[in-house]
Amino acid sequence: MDLTIAATKQPTLSPSLLALTKSGTLQYQQQIPFQLHILPEQPTLEQTRQIHALMVKTHFNQTKFSPSAQLNFLITSYTKNSQPHNALDIYAYLRRTDYEVDNFMVPAVLKACSIVSMTQLGKEIHGFAVKNGLIQDVFVSNALIQMYSECESVVSARLLFDNMDVRDVVSWSTMIRSYVRGKFHGEALGIIRKMQISQIRPSEVAMISMINLFSELKDIELGKAMHAYVTRNLEKMSVHLTTAFIDMYAKSGYLGSARLLFNGLNQKSIVSWTAMIAGYIHCNKLEEGVNLFARMFKERIKPNEITLLSLVVECGFVEVLELGKQLHAYILRNRISVSLALATALVDMYGKCGEIRKAKAVFDTVKNGDVIFWSAMIAAYAQAHCIDQAFDLFVKMKDSGVRPNQVTMATILLLCAEVGALDMGKWVHTFIDRQVVETDKILKTALLEMYAKCGDIDGAWRLFREFKDQDIVMWNTMMAGFGMHGCGKEALGLFSEMERVGAKPNDITFIGLLHACSHAGLVEEGKLMFEKMVNEIGLVPKIEHYGCMVDLLGRAGLLDEAYEIIKSMPIRANTIIWSALLAACKIHKNTVLGEMAARQLVYLEPQNCGYNVSMSNIYAVANRWNDVARVRKAMKKKGMKKEPGLSSIEVNGYVHEFITGDKSHPQIGKINDMVSEMGKKLEEAGYMADTSAVLQNIDEEEKETAFNYHSEKLAMAFGLISSAPGTPIRIVKNLRVCNDCHAATKLLSKIYQRVIIVRDRKRFHHFREGTCSCGDYW
Repeated sequence: MDLTIAATKQPTLSPSLLALTKSGTLQYQQQIPFQLHILPEQPTLEQTRQIHALMVKTHFNQTKFSPSAQLNFLITSYTKNSQPHNALDIYAYLRRTDYEVDNFMVPAVLKACSIVSMTQLGKEIHGFAVKNGLIQDVFVSNALIQMYSECESVVSARLLFDNMDVRDVVSWSTMIRSYVRGKFHGEALGIIRKMQISQIRPSEVAMISMINLFSELKDIELGKAMHAYVTRNLEKMSVHLTTAFIDMYAKSGYLGSARLLFNGLNQKSIVSWTAMIAGYIHCNKLEEGVNLFARMFKERIKPNEITLLSLVVECGFVEVLELGKQLHAYILRNRISVSLALATALVDMYGKCGEIRKAKAVFDTVKNGDVIFWSAMIAAYAQAHCIDQAFDLFVKMKDSGVRPNQVTMATILLLCAEVGALDMGKWVHTFIDRQVVETDKILKTALLEMYAKCGDIDGAWRLFREFKDQDIVMWNTMMAGFGMHGCGKEALGLFSEMERVGAKPNDITFIGLLHACSHAGLVEEGKLMFEKMVNEIGLVPKIEHYGCMVDLLGRAGLLDEAYEIIKSMPIRANTIIWSALLAACKIHKNTVLGEMAARQLVYLEPQNCGYNVSMSNIYAVANRWNDVARVRKAMKKKGMKKEPGLSSIEVNGYVHEFITGDKSHPQIGKINDMVSEMGKKLEEAGYMADTSAVLQNIDEEEKETAFNYHSEKLAMAFGLISSAPGTPIRIVKNLRVCNDCHAATKLLSKIYQRVIIVRDRKRFHHFREGTCSCGDYW
């Protein structure tokens, strides 16, 4: 809307609203017989436009309302009717014409700023309020807090809150809600405690925000305490409050408590139905959820967009594809308008369920997607490990004028980390710096993880040193990075620094630390850290910590000691524990203990062929070929197949993948020639292949265990023919590097004068000048 200014400084209509007045004032007297002596409390958009036209036509002076009250009404009405730009145009006109802007008008204008995320205008209004003394009005300050929080400036909201001379319950409620919406859980709890100390009784809005917080934290005890408080202090809970409790209990797995509250509602809102059905889906109780959905229809309550949005989101959360498809079909059959939010949820759901084509089909139906929508499709490609498609879509998003946010960049970085695409990850890092994308802690952590998982641990360390506000997640990421690269002493040094600066370690910290000690052979140091965790820090060991200790001792050959830990554990051993023991038995050729560990694993996961393969290999090394045949026969009978070797390598910004015995690559002829050359050079250097792990009497499918068929050899050959001499070769492998490949790659690094970095399922190997960073201990 473009308000022009008449000579009398009275507003005139813009062309868009002028058409409404062509039939004259009499029309408005018929449609609005009260002639503005009574203003409707909830005017529709059409009514608002008609009233606006009449006010302008009568120069704001033929009603009993003052011009200020009339303009306040218009600004508020346009904002409530999702026309914030019209409201802001009126405000701009008032400022230009020196109309008095009072404390009733400012909150309405700030609400309009929130809707369109006009933080800069909101700041200008803040300055105006301070200059004109309006900031002392608690309603104005509350509106400013709300505006800052909805424009993602929670720090500014808190600063304003702390400087308020007078706060009412709305001030506290708004601040709590701001923190909960922004997922600043610790800060939200801090405000709640401060509110309790100040003896402020929470409003219903505050209580709902607190319930949502406890739900997100999965702290059911705090949630129950809140429920008890509400029961004691309120005669009757509203539908909104009850629904919040239903949602909290359901998402925490307390479906009985949620259903009890749901059944107790005399008048169930559509939100109540949605919360209960979504809770069933969230907890994978699909039959109950579908039945309740059907019952909702029987009671003639049709799901709205919010219902469908919530249910689609939950289907994505638990990866329930069939139910998600049914919901999508319902939307299409009933010709329900698909909003951008619902389209985003569908893309996200299909992506999480691995249906990349269906996700793309939904994506292609939307013309003007926002950054969240584009990010959902990029995340879907990332979920499917389609790095080229994800990166191409990122470029299209950027070219279409949609500015990527932290979530987009973190998704791309984590995908680069997954496939080891360092060059691409570095490009993304440069893009973040050049485009001045705000690097929050999540994005900083993603950058650290990318450099560490792509083999550049020095780059990760430099970046960690640059960050000034490390949180525990960043410390843990850096420590895990050191562990993956076998830098046990560096990890211990980082832990000592954590203690010096007062960073409090958690259970994840010690998993990374023990893992680092295990891969570096630091047995005594690992034992000391485990004792420190229990006796000094006071953390209760989880199954993962025991798994690290079994791995630590097993790798060092202390198999009996590792087995004693398993027997003395206060919790039942799972696949993590027995897998660690089995791997150690394979390394140290302990058939008896390995057989026992394998039996436990097959019992726990009978369909996992990896354990059978490991046991078969242990028998083969011990020349127990009858047992090898027995295991292999049982695998074939159950239809089990060994996981194929898969290796990827990044060359010139593109990731190339090779499976064992691959013949599909466009340059397979040149690759095979290089494989032959590598074999000849190894022979000339006196290398003899280690065939101890190659089983006898095996069929054609299982010949991939021989060195010449391994996927990393194909990737290495492609790297040698596709990159300049002297440049590092980085390979990511889905399986553990075998002894033969490890020994051969050491020699090849010397023959070709290349640094060869291989990330296998467990750790990194940096091959240089005939040696490996693992010291042959992996």
